[in-house]
Amino acid sequence: MSGGAGRPIGVFDSGIGGLTVVRALMERLPMEDIVYFGDTARVPYGVKSVATIGQFTAQITDFLLQQDVKMLIVACNTMAAVAAEVVRQRAGDIPVLDVIEAGARAAVAEAPGGRIGVIGTPTTINSNAYARRIHALDPTVRVYSRACPLFVPLVEEGWLDHEVTRLTAQEYLRPVLAEEVDGLVLGCTHYPLLKPLLRDVVGSGVKLIDSAYTTAEFAAASLQAAGLAHVSELPARYRYVVTDVPLRFQTIGERFLGRSLGRVEKVDW
Repeated sequence: MSGGAGRPIGVFDSGIGGLTVVRALMERLPMEDIVYFGDTARVPYGVKSVATIGQFTAQITDFLLQQDVKMLIVACNTMAAVAAEVVRQRAGDIPVLDVIEAGARAAVAEAPGGRIGVIGTPTTINSNAYARRIHALDPTVRVYSRACPLFVPLVEEGWLDHEVTRLTAQEYLRPVLAEEVDGLVLGCTHYPLLKPLLRDVVGSGVKLIDSAYTTAEFAAASLQAAGLAHVSELPARYRYVVTDVPLRFQTIGERFLGRSLGRVEKVDW
């Protein structure tokens, strides 16, 4: 099985946000090779139709399967909300994980029968994917969802501890916190960068459920269960593949990743 275990994990996103999942994977699974795919030419996905998102997702899945990956991780909440089934159908017997499944499992484990807040982009929140998955796992949990459209541009601007971001967070979270939630799911891969600020806003009584961290934990358990965990003396190899290299990609990407990106490959469809 060692040949199988040595294959990389494929992680993909509509753009750059999935690098927070890669960062969590690097910390949790330091021996695993990773191929990251960001569809930077066609981001944002949130404004596109379900059919278009499904088509793009299928294209990216096929590309990563050609890289001989041993696991696929859908690190984009929009893709996970509307196109996770597309990935599973194409992946065959390769395990497929997604941020919504991981976040929902962690939320239910954190507050069985309790109250959970979910924040995300309008597309993710309107899809109701988190609430549906949480209720499927535990019908007694009450879910309070809130779209936070300004968080993504604020994070990409680097305003992680800015007064404007703090006031925005207070405004968005007021109705959710009024429900006295036990936990808050960060249902967008940009949001882990706001964790210190959000911690201040929600207070110590609310558990922050970081979908990047929970996905890495879920991946570790899944690889172990499938006998695919990689043990090696060699340093892990990381590839970053994008469909366009915008000027800001390197700067923002390194902020998300917490380290240098190195070489970024551009694929032409």
